[in-house]
Amino acid sequence: MTEPILPGAMLGVLGGGQLGRMFIHAAQAMGYLGAVLDPDEASPAGRVAHRHVRTGYLDADGLAELGRHCAAVTTEFENVPALALQRLAEQRRVAPGAAVVAVCQDRAAEKRLLQASGVACAPYALVESAADLAALPDQLLPGILKTCRLGYDGKGQQAVADRQALAAAWDTLGQVPCVLEQRLALRLELSVVVARGSDGQTVHLPVQQNLHRSGILAVTQVPAPDASAALQAEAVAAAGQIAQALAYVGVLCVEFFVLADGRLVANEMAPRPHNSGHWSIDGSDQSQFALQVRSLAGLPLVAPRQHSAAVMLNLLGELWFDPQGQSRVPDWAGVLALPGAHLHLYAKAEARPGRKMGHLTITAPDLAGANAVARQAAARLGLAPW
Repeated sequence: MTEPILPGAMLGVLGGGQLGRMFIHAAQAMGYLGAVLDPDEASPAGRVAHRHVRTGYLDADGLAELGRHCAAVTTEFENVPALALQRLAEQRRVAPGAAVVAVCQDRAAEKRLLQASGVACAPYALVESAADLAALPDQLLPGILKTCRLGYDGKGQQAVADRQALAAAWDTLGQVPCVLEQRLALRLELSVVVARGSDGQTVHLPVQQNLHRSGILAVTQVPAPDASAALQAEAVAAAGQIAQALAYVGVLCVEFFVLADGRLVANEMAPRPHNSGHWSIDGSDQSQFALQVRSLAGLPLVAPRQHSAAVMLNLLGELWFDPQGQSRVPDWAGVLALPGAHLHLYAKAEARPGRKMGHLTITAPDLAGANAVARQAAARLGLAPW
């Protein structure tokens, strides 16, 4: 299973969203065929793949068909059932593995992994019952209550100021297993994308500085303008420790908080390419998706080299509506008239508020120049400044 899979073979991905689409594009650019398993016949990745298996993720026939045609399979999002990866791994190379993805699907397991790998995270406690709720220490409040499973982009979590709000939030979230994290005073949000091969070789993209709005990534800047070299080195080392602890194979993103007192704590991790790494398609000689292909296929991992400063703007469905709620076409011509503008739209059939429809990356010789043009683009699109 460690022999390289060479171009000409077919590589598969579970999940047909934009991350699968960009993986397929990267694989095709390197000479591979691409296959997607996703039930949506209009899925963004399925539209560009050589083969689209239109079944559910646990459909035995669909998994058998994907395994029959693909030399190796990856996943594009962490909520694909780990059991699907486990079944595929009985006949094909799968990366990341089912056990690793299962850790990332459960916030409590993720917190335990962070602690075991020696990486600090926010103080937290597990809530599985009313008794757990009553026994929570006062120092965790105010905090954020997060469901252990199926939470992303701000979903499945609620800020709580006191015990009354905590009890109400647990009811609202369905009294499912949750973790309560202490709310910390934040100065910055950073992320690190690492790629690790089955031989343990690890490379990483430059540290990325992120701005979230309503729990959804809005802006990424690279190089990170407000993080010292020492802080960036600490984040890279921590991400590497986590990948090592997981015996990870594939692309992994670790998100970090920089606290007001300068400490670095891990927030969460994603066993796949990440929104904050999209800039690498246009600003680096190795994109995060090219690294995903290389790590899956067992090819050499070459350290990415950033050749341009970059600012990435997330394009959500709100842009397709005016203030009165009427549909409109964003000013793509105005945006593409700007120097260094790279527009990526995901071919989703319907725009909805909060839905990731695409991203815009502005590249320039330096970050000040990239930010200046990105702010012009944001103004033309009606995006809030930063």
